[in-house]
Amino acid sequence: MRYPQGGGLTAERQQFRQELRLKAAERFAQGEASSLIAKDLRVSVRSVQRRRQMWDEGGPRALRSQGPASLPRLSEEQFAQLEAELAKGPAAHGWEDQRWTLARIKTVIGRRFHLTYTIQGVRKLSRREWVRSSSLTGRSWNRRTSAWSRNPTERTKQPSP
Repeated sequence: MRYPQGGGLTAERQQFRQELRLKAAERFAQGEASSLIAKDLRVSVRSVQRRRQMWDEGGPRALRSQGPASLPRLSEEQFAQLEAELAKGPAAHGWEDQRWTLARIKTVIGRRFHLTYTIQGVRKLSRREWVRSSSLTGRSWNRRTSAWSRNPTERTKQPSP
């Protein structure tokens, strides 16, 4: 289950699922069948089989929670720095026109923070952070061209197919 905050499971849900895995590990040690464990714990048989394989290879430690699936790669301080860089405009970063494309934002992140993002990752960041950012007011997001424009009435023409 995914949440709009960009994370995976809540801490409570992670703890609950870890407890289920550890209960299954106790039953693995007793030699119980995967189908019986799955029925009692109300999970799929395939899930129990995967956990049993992990348990066979690494013991109970292999079943412990690995933490959140993904953490924000840029800290709040880095987001603020990135917003300041974007507020300078594309010309300050070597581009001739005044449009922020996802590829350009990706390049700025790479140059400034030495992190590699995909275009899709930058799109998620833009939706989550910069679209509502006060430092970018007066600019509009042109979804068709995936570009920031200083002039909200300025639109880049796309050739029709």
